[in-house]
Amino acid sequence: MFYALKIATRYLTASKAQTALLVFGVAIGVFIFIFMSALIGGLAEFIMMRTAGDMAHITIQAEAVDPALLLADDARTILLVQETTSQATAVLKDTPALIPLIEALPGVIGTSQQINGSGFLTRGAQVTQVSINGLEPGRESVIANLASYITEGTANLGAGGVLVGKTLADDMDLALGQTVRLQSSSGIEALLTITGIYEMGSGGPDRRQAYVSLATARTLFKMPQGVTRVEIKLVDLYAADALAPRIKALTGLDAKSWTEQAAQLLEALQAQAQTGYILKAFALLTIIIGVASALLLSTYRRRPEIGIMRAMGAERWFVMVVFVAQGALIGLMGGLFGAAAGYGVLLAFPSRDSFGPGQSGLPIDIAQGAYGLAILLTTLGAILASILPARAAARLDPVTAIGQ
Repeated sequence: MFYALKIATRYLTASKAQTALLVFGVAIGVFIFIFMSALIGGLAEFIMMRTAGDMAHITIQAEAVDPALLLADDARTILLVQETTSQATAVLKDTPALIPLIEALPGVIGTSQQINGSGFLTRGAQVTQVSINGLEPGRESVIANLASYITEGTANLGAGGVLVGKTLADDMDLALGQTVRLQSSSGIEALLTITGIYEMGSGGPDRRQAYVSLATARTLFKMPQGVTRVEIKLVDLYAADALAPRIKALTGLDAKSWTEQAAQLLEALQAQAQTGYILKAFALLTIIIGVASALLLSTYRRRPEIGIMRAMGAERWFVMVVFVAQGALIGLMGGLFGAAAGYGVLLAFPSRDSFGPGQSGLPIDIAQGAYGLAILLTTLGAILASILPARAAARLDPVTAIGQ
């Protein structure tokens, strides 16, 4: 076996230019494999971090109550629709007693009681429709880390304060410390001071969200008790599907996992992952075809030498081992060079965690380069690619081969 490896090495070093070109081609394939792994893995984690990372992992939403209907005796004719307010608002009333039970569950980081609704933000003659989020003071960053997105002012929500997105502030020419009028869908108005401006880097929240304290939201929506929504943050967002039924059983409330609300996001990430698998498969296929072609050519060029080995008593398996060893060495060297080059190039890119709002570039995750896997698959692929040329070499007739 050692002698076969020695002959394989001599064959490779005898055509240094050809071997170097072949190893370079394999290294390019490995580099593409590693780069795609790091890019697709980093992009997936970046998207998850910027979406699911800033959203509730489990949500308890108050169910909307239909207006009371007064029906005729036949139960088919509506005689009266009773509306107590201009807009019905569903309320969760028992959350203060349930929050400690939820937060005591393993894997729960924290909870956020909220009052959500719509309204209009007014400054002078400018009016913009916004979504109003009432949050508990001191818990502004439990779900979405508002403090990390603040560009001016503070994320702390006090009485009479409001946080607005940078895009909204630019559109309405708002500045820190200015007074604005916020009117809810219930018709209640409040004069508030802009205490913070944030930039999440996504168009929706930056353009249409206004954050106020829970007390301010109670006034705006005429809700002295209860909340409209409870959001729950977990240590592991992928545990939401298993924990949501437990919370529902514990509280009797309809707890929904973020995966139910982000089905399209998960489908997009799966499609992206499948695309990555296809690209990496093509890279490996290119390596296999390249190695097989080169070794077939080597077999043709070394027919006389193979014939001499066979005439001197070399078994067919020995000839096969020589050519399989060549394939393995080419794959291993190309894999090592490609992995080293891939790691070096990836170091030049900013890490995924360094991307801030609005920053452009590629969110590379160097830890997901799959270096060992790339080297292993490349070596195995090169061995498989060498089997056909090895069998062709082993089947050569010694007399015919020597005469060529």
